[in-house]
Amino acid sequence: MEMINQLAEQYADNNTSPEDELLQKVAAFTMSNHAHAHMLSGQVQGRFLTILSALLQPLRILEIGTFTGYSALCLAKGLNIGGVLHTIEVREEDASIANRFFQQSADREKIKLYVGNAMEIIPAINENWDIVFIDADKTGYIEYYELILPNVRKNGVIIADNVLFHGQVFADRVSGKNAMAMEAFNNHVKNDKRVEQVLLTVRDGLLVIRKL
Repeated sequence: MEMINQLAEQYADNNTSPEDELLQKVAAFTMSNHAHAHMLSGQVQGRFLTILSALLQPLRILEIGTFTGYSALCLAKGLNIGGVLHTIEVREEDASIANRFFQQSADREKIKLYVGNAMEIIPAINENWDIVFIDADKTGYIEYYELILPNVRKNGVIIADNVLFHGQVFADRVSGKNAMAMEAFNNHVKNDKRVEQVLLTVRDGLLVIRKL
């Protein structure tokens, strides 16, 4: 389903601060070489992540789902002095691509990349999180959320991507495992008294969650 008017998307791009040279390289490489290039965060969402990170000035960021590294590079820009971004990618090939771009970044010493199962890796990191960005397998969102929420500081923020899942969550009867998983996740958060949230219709939907 086409959720966002193409003219509106283009207008948003034109009125959003441009990507830096490295982000342009990540985007260009991904669009030209990756079979799932549509998963890239892109200019508007990326700038939103950068601004949010800069406002919060986090010391610890967790990203679940690195892909080719675009969103991690955006989030890392807002890290406070001594801050670290931990990012986890299950696919070795994507992790290798992301790492190549990380090494070209001025923030390379602030980014720690892990390859493997996030449910196993996260407990071993043992950190308290200022920002968490969830952009991984959709059927795992509730598990990731429940795993990380106890370690999100008060007023810390969780950002969940793809919560509209290509508009499939709008259906009277949601079908398909990923759309059903996102609908379940959205309802799970909506009914959670430990947080407050706002759903933004940016790209494929971002759910921004603040821990109370």
